Amino acid sequence: MSKFDLREWLNAATKDQQVEEIFGADAVLEIGAASQLNYRRKSPKALLFDRIVGHEAGRRVLTGSVSNPRLMGMTLGLGGNLSDLELVEQLRGKPHQWASSASEFAAVEVKDGPIFENIVAKEDINFLEFPSPLWHELDGGPYIGTGCAVITVDPDSGVLNMGAYRIQVQDDGASVSINIESGKHGSQHVRKWFEKEGRAPIAATLGQHPVFLIVAGTEVPFGISEMDYAGAILGEPLTFVRGPDTGLPIPAESEIAFEGWLYPDRKRPEGPFGEWTGYYSGGIAPVLTAEVTGLFHRNNPINLGAPPGKPPHDYSYMRSVMKSAMATDGLISSGLAGVRGVWCHEVGGGRSIIAVAIEQRYAGHSRQAGYLAAQHPVTAYMNRFVIAVDDDINPRDLDEVMWAVSTRCDPQRDIEVMRYSWGSRVDPLGLPGQPAYNSRVLIDACRPFERIDSFPIVAESSSDILRRVAEKWPGLTQ
Repeated sequence: MSKFDLREWLNAATKDQQVEEIFGADAVLEIGAASQLNYRRKSPKALLFDRIVGHEAGRRVLTGSVSNPRLMGMTLGLGGNLSDLELVEQLRGKPHQWASSASEFAAVEVKDGPIFENIVAKEDINFLEFPSPLWHELDGGPYIGTGCAVITVDPDSGVLNMGAYRIQVQDDGASVSINIESGKHGSQHVRKWFEKEGRAPIAATLGQHPVFLIVAGTEVPFGISEMDYAGAILGEPLTFVRGPDTGLPIPAESEIAFEGWLYPDRKRPEGPFGEWTGYYSGGIAPVLTAEVTGLFHRNNPINLGAPPGKPPHDYSYMRSVMKSAMATDGLISSGLAGVRGVWCHEVGGGRSIIAVAIEQRYAGHSRQAGYLAAQHPVTAYMNRFVIAVDDDINPRDLDEVMWAVSTRCDPQRDIEVMRYSWGSRVDPLGLPGQPAYNSRVLIDACRPFERIDSFPIVAESSSDILRRVAEKWPGLTQ
């Protein structure tokens, strides 16, 4: 078995007591509700649903695969004994390393793989034979693709993209709609194909190693194949097979996958859907719907579910950790001095609230940090609040951040608004039919540079005294 096999990952997570099996749940609402209860635990686990009502035993759904630091560390090949803070420290610099070494782990084509254990012909395809949860009560239908990875290629360069785009079952199970946000790499590929050929090849894996949930849900640098990037993460090239009809690469050890074609005029009503913002978004709108020409699955396949919703949700912890590490690296590589930490808060879905801690070195330094964080390619999408704080503030602690806002920010001087920035159709403040702009606020919650030396001293015990007292009475810190 390779490192990319979900079943090997599941065995390791089970041995580490990070998996809980749930039997007899209904795909209509019960899997979604059980997953939501799990995310709100102090330490969520991965949930493996089996014997799902109305489905064959062995046709399973996995949720919560990257919902705590142990699972995240194991998924990224960093070890399963990491705390929150240790995970973030381990990730510092890693996204850049993975991008730089991706070509050394180029995916390798093979003729056959476990994904071809069962090949379903076009006329026999019925996605409803697999558990396709109605995750939220007001969702527009069953969504078989939440933790999925949608595969497209650039028709000019051949560069591959894997994106996490929601997939709703359509046409009584015969097809699926794929909601690709405009501006995403997958959308750019599809537009190019439409212009050149009048149709676009597409494939998706619906069950796979959770590393693809991480890779497909973060901004891999343009021009780098997500398959190669995943290989760099796990230190082993991925093996892939080609779809018999489209020729698109599909991870050989996927659990469930399909291929087909998109056409500009082939759309179905899609949504609404409970999104990562915590709201039902988008209403009902026509969305590109695939003509599915091939469906493939392993025996006893596992659908990787990653339903969003009001945070915390399935991948909010993962996104927060990954975005924070990538944002830190992005700001440092931009040449910004004095960066002491960046945290993309989970309550904002890992996107909408970003705190940047800096050691101020010159007048305007704090504003520069805020502006760069607000529009850096890693953090620009759906960003709404950027808060710059001094280096004595822990950017991961929202209480500390808001204390700094309350005591170091003069609203008339220290709050600025940036308009017509990169928004999203899932923004609950957006209006149907309008361009997906958003505005964002830069809050400078740093001490005024000209008053750093004279600003009032913080009233708290020093770290030396706190350490000494904690050693004397260790129960105080437990």
